[in-house]
Amino acid sequence: MKKISDSAEKKNNSIRMIIKRFKRHKLAVASLYFLIFITILAVFAPLIVPYDPNQVSTSFSQPPSAKHWLGTDQIGRDMFSRLLYATRISLFVGFAATVISTIIGVVLGLVAGYFGGIADTVIMRITDTIMSFPYILLVLVAAAIFEPGLWNIILILGFVDWPGAARLVRGNVLSLRESNFVKGSIVAGMPSRHILFSEILPNTVGPVLVYATSVFAISILDEAALSFLGMGVQPPQASLGNILNGAESITVLTGKLWLWVPAGLMIILLVISINFVGDALRDAIDPSAKEDRI
Repeated sequence: MKKISDSAEKKNNSIRMIIKRFKRHKLAVASLYFLIFITILAVFAPLIVPYDPNQVSTSFSQPPSAKHWLGTDQIGRDMFSRLLYATRISLFVGFAATVISTIIGVVLGLVAGYFGGIADTVIMRITDTIMSFPYILLVLVAAAIFEPGLWNIILILGFVDWPGAARLVRGNVLSLRESNFVKGSIVAGMPSRHILFSEILPNTVGPVLVYATSVFAISILDEAALSFLGMGVQPPQASLGNILNGAESITVLTGKLWLWVPAGLMIILLVISINFVGDALRDAIDPSAKEDRI
């Protein structure tokens, strides 16, 4: 019991130290609060928006006013309502694609690093093959093959982004496999499943979490790019990318800023905030960082 208690206390101290290091990064803390705030707005968008995002009115391309806070688009839809729903879609695409790619990458990385042999060779050759293609070209080709749509974009991004996570996890597993606690579990006859998911995986969560933040940001950008090109989320469903799609003419770009500036700023702020949080997490989890004296 004492051993378990000591282990739990050590884990709690480690978590507290990570939080303390993270709080040193003021921009990351501010970014985290911003992401939480935007996520709450996006999740509760149906309760917040003043209009149905697809409701068409006779107020065509009206500038911001008390009635329409961010104006209306070319067919009279409220831009504030569409912006919140678009943010909701973009965050969901980024989150879902990140979860899919991370799960695939972690599982394949664990298998390749721990078992080695033919499993390692096959998985790494597949990984190298996927990573040898230009990333954006691979995404565009996959999007062109399948029908445009929300779930297709999520699956495409999820299955394209996993090789980086697999290589990262494999490298950590190769290092941890030679550690004393893993060798002790092997000698004790522990099953491979227990060693992988109870001994090795918890020690790779930190780097994977940091990597997942970068995938999250990239997935939001990719969704916006594909939707802007008409290969992603399809109208009338709003996404940040297809809102920007309506700003292709010079008249809109120069004279109707409310049609594209809010969506563009939202993409920029989301990506920058996620990257700030990811950088701070990397510094906080890095075991080589110097701990403050208490």
